[in-house]
Amino acid sequence: MQDLTSPLRDIFGFDGFRPGQEEIVRAVVAGEDVLAILPTGAGKSLCFQLPAMVREGLTVVVSPLIALMRDQVRALRSAGVEAGALTSANSDEETEEIFEAIDAGRLKLLYIAPERLASAGTERLLARAGVSFLAIDEAHCVSQWGHDFRPDYLRIGALRHALGRIQTAAFTATADAETRVEIVQKVFGEAGAPRTFIEGFDRPNLFLEFRPKAKPRAQLLEFCKSRRGRAGIIYAGSRNKTELLAQALRDEGIAAMHYHAGMEPEARRAAEERFQIEDGLVVCATIAFGMGVDKPDIRYVLHADLPKSIEAYYQEIGRGGRDGLPAETLTLYGPDDIRLRRAQIDEGLAPPERKAADHARLNALLALAEAPDCRRTTLLGYFGEEHAGGCAGCDLCRDTPERFDGTEAVRKALSTIFRTEERYGVGHLIDVLLGNETEKVRNAGHTRVSTFGIGSEYDKAQWQTIFRQMMALDLVRHDPDRMNALRLLERARPVLRGEERLELRRDSLVRREVRRGVREEIGEEDQPLMSALKSTRRGLAEAQKVPAYVIFPDRTLIEMIRARPTSLDAMANVSGVGAKKLEKYGATFLEVLTGEAHDPVHPARQKLHGEEAGPLYDRLQSIALGVARGLDGTDKPLSLSPSLLARIAQAAPETLDALARIKGMDAPRIERFGKAILDAVAEV
Repeated sequence: MQDLTSPLRDIFGFDGFRPGQEEIVRAVVAGEDVLAILPTGAGKSLCFQLPAMVREGLTVVVSPLIALMRDQVRALRSAGVEAGALTSANSDEETEEIFEAIDAGRLKLLYIAPERLASAGTERLLARAGVSFLAIDEAHCVSQWGHDFRPDYLRIGALRHALGRIQTAAFTATADAETRVEIVQKVFGEAGAPRTFIEGFDRPNLFLEFRPKAKPRAQLLEFCKSRRGRAGIIYAGSRNKTELLAQALRDEGIAAMHYHAGMEPEARRAAEERFQIEDGLVVCATIAFGMGVDKPDIRYVLHADLPKSIEAYYQEIGRGGRDGLPAETLTLYGPDDIRLRRAQIDEGLAPPERKAADHARLNALLALAEAPDCRRTTLLGYFGEEHAGGCAGCDLCRDTPERFDGTEAVRKALSTIFRTEERYGVGHLIDVLLGNETEKVRNAGHTRVSTFGIGSEYDKAQWQTIFRQMMALDLVRHDPDRMNALRLLERARPVLRGEERLELRRDSLVRREVRRGVREEIGEEDQPLMSALKSTRRGLAEAQKVPAYVIFPDRTLIEMIRARPTSLDAMANVSGVGAKKLEKYGATFLEVLTGEAHDPVHPARQKLHGEEAGPLYDRLQSIALGVARGLDGTDKPLSLSPSLLARIAQAAPETLDALARIKGMDAPRIERFGKAILDAVAEV
């Protein structure tokens, strides 16, 4: 079985695989076609990056996420791996550099945007480049029924065939059973079903919360102010809203910027780079931003408006906590969000069956928003995964809501809609239920309908909440042809006839505000050291013009504080510190941790950091210096070079014969140092 732990450690700095990774990596290394469904943040990229390191030829990665590709290329290059990306955002110089690396056979990973597949030149380039493996990221984009369909993805099957049915692996975080079937058909085709891995959809480090809108600007500002200094993404439904929210945050002293597709390309790219590099920055964005963000330390994702589907919601919250540390999600929603999303579906150009599927996806999201108990159970259930509930990682498990029988209240509301001929909106219907004799109610003659005044047991705010839950249950919808009046759906009839009972959530009527912060991973006493490590990281990142996490992510800094290494050997055992990064940054961060400068070491010793041979090298070096002139100090000087010391330390010879077989150990050196070397080996 091929050794994967060495490249995992040396290149990526990890002591072990995350759940599910090793099985996928070994299947890919063995030459199998693979379909892998892993939750965002589970380490999908390693499943094609690591095999690329241990196999011959070029690995091509198709991804629709330009920002993500650029981030991964930066991280790989920082780890000493030859990688590049061909996208529409490339400069001519960047593209030429990639072509030269391909022609020279140096490139190990080539990321490519799907629109490039339309070019005949791309197919010719890949045909001559010696491609041995094709990886498809965000493979759900191939599904025409999915939430994120990309037409260019339909060219992948043809590319695979043109390259000789090359070994292929497809990766995604969101693919239900129907989408998985479509991926197999369109990517793998007649080659047959790939080996499929489904590692689950749960992200236990994400706290899930939904909150009905009530002065939403104030809700958003309160949430962000209590998390000042933490990186976050706020998704908004319009370009203008992203700009207004970013300005409102800046007015509160929070570092924030906006991002949307209406910005000039250079401005968008500058915003992406600023978000990657600057610590604690909040970006207010449309969905044009974020799907390609690989920033691992995003501590919260806030939806200022309702997403379009449960798949979109899952993808968007997946930007948070990619480093595995706790992160929060909060979604604000209200009746206007529901009306807008319904209208977008109904007014679209999709065929009726597609519109029905889109309404069903929205219904699933609304069921999550109005769930009576554990949100994680509801979310995972949508993707076909069972969860026992009681997760302690959602607002409903933290504060279990009281439920009540809302059947009669809903029947009164439905009856009022029917008796007012489905021609009025929520505000007018509530006035009828409360018995408010407004001019509009009187002019419509609705003081005479049988439901006038029958809802006085609830106030206006409570009725608004009941109507919102009715919309979420898809009992009623806004009718755009009647000025967005509410109309009854077939689903409402058994409730109206008393054949079905409904439970509503009491907490939706009276909500307790609870302020909550992300659990700190280090104690208060270690915060100054964390700040010092971050400051050092920031200086290195700015000097190299790369995101801070490319130097070391927060998780690695936390591991440094917990482990408190006092030597480079100990530093090499910190998770996330690979050989290349140890060489480049180890001494710098060790000085911050210990408060002492550390002498530079020879490259031969550097390579042994973290290995058992390292301490033996140090012992042998001491011996070599101690008897360089013999035991009495009067003999002719004789030395052991650093390279020779490294070979001896790695071989750890136990006999003089074994020592003599090591290159460089001639008779004089064996006579001078042999016994002392064998004694040192025995002691270790």
